[in-house]
Amino acid sequence: MSHKTLFWTALITCMIMVSACDTQHNSHKHSHHHEQSSHKHSNLKNKFTMQIKKPNRVSHTYEQIIDGTIEEIMPLYCPVRELDWCENWNPKAVISHSGLVEKDCVFITPHGDEDIVWIVSDYDIEKGHVEMYYHVPDMLITKLEIQVSQISPNKTKAILTYTKTSISEKGDELIKSFTKESYNTMMDSWEKAMNHYLKTGEILTGLPNW
Repeated sequence: MSHKTLFWTALITCMIMVSACDTQHNSHKHSHHHEQSSHKHSNLKNKFTMQIKKPNRVSHTYEQIIDGTIEEIMPLYCPVRELDWCENWNPKAVISHSGLVEKDCVFITPHGDEDIVWIVSDYDIEKGHVEMYYHVPDMLITKLEIQVSQISPNKTKAILTYTKTSISEKGDELIKSFTKESYNTMMDSWEKAMNHYLKTGEILTGLPNW
């Protein structure tokens, strides 16, 4: 075998050995990275424990007859305009482009030592539909849905549904007090107050709180 042949044979053998070493090193790096990723994922699973449970939820519906047209009534479902007709309404802040109710409007009301944050998820005058949610921290989530429809030239039917979902043991206790009887009392007061305002332009006082 010539010197030239020996040289090329030795060079090729060396290149094969280097390539094998690189492959082994990369395989070890990938395995080590996979072990690290698995370890991090395992730590995350240990850190956060997801709870999935059936909702403790109560929903009540009430039908009101309001003496007015949809165009007169819809603007009153507003955190600002409610000051005109609801005796005990007192929001701390209203976040709105228009300064009145609108879709995605956010407002804040006091609730003892806590603040309740409301968000208007739908406000459609043409469809006569209002939907909003509020959150009482560490207690519950409430959804309010209002659907209005004209039943005569000066009378409108309003169907109001409150749905409360508990998010804690404190919320479980609150939901127990959300009875059909208490809801009917609240909705009756709401109906009387709105009708009185539409007739006189004044707030009706002395009604049960809602």
